[in-house]
Amino acid sequence: MALIKIQNKYQITLPKAVRESFGLKIGDYVEIDKDDGKILLRPVSVIPKDQRYFYTPEWQEMEAEADKDIEKGDVFGPFDHAQDALAALKE
Repeated sequence: MALIKIQNKYQITLPKAVRESFGLKIGDYVEIDKDDGKILLRPVSVIPKDQRYFYTPEWQEMEAEADKDIEKGDVFGPFDHAQDALAALKE
């Protein structure tokens, strides 16, 4: 436990031990919540809206399948020309 002081503009500084324990870096986000009179801070990852599809279960399943294919060597290419790659996709 650590004691911290509320500064100007109601800012607080997280102690070094807390930052290191959670791997927090400048620019990271934390979510604030309350629970039974307590203030809770929780590190969160912010994903841009245009990249959220990547984290859907469906997309992650396709990524896992692609990783397995790559491990097995079951991939097309490399290709010397774009036309060769397009021809392989049409086959």
